[in-house]
Amino acid sequence: MSKKIIHTSKAPQAIGPYSQAVQFGNMLFLSGQIPINPQNGELVIDNIVVETHQVMKNINAVLEAAGYQIEDVVKTTIFLSSMSHFQQVNEVYASYFSSNFPARETVAVAGLPKGVNVEISMIACK
Repeated sequence: MSKKIIHTSKAPQAIGPYSQAVQFGNMLFLSGQIPINPQNGELVIDNIVVETHQVMKNINAVLEAAGYQIEDVVKTTIFLSSMSHFQQVNEVYASYFSSNFPARETVAVAGLPKGVNVEISMIACK
């Protein structure tokens, strides 16, 4: 088995030495996505709800590029700049799933890339 690098122009380009996602067998490992508009490379930081929707759109674009769907996600990690964002991020996040929610942890961290308030990474499996 070998790994396959997943790349799409419909999600932000990597801002470091990493891939948007890596597929290994039936597993897909998505790097953390932050709220960057892939069309213009600009941060989308109007408010935490808008930021979270942009992150989830970016994630869906990477999933789609690999031939996966949000229903294939088995594990999620959410990084927040503050736990004060938890409820709003949770509501937006939940709106992207219909049932059979993935395992998840949510942590507050001292800082995130480019000063954003939310970053989400996922693991999917078919």
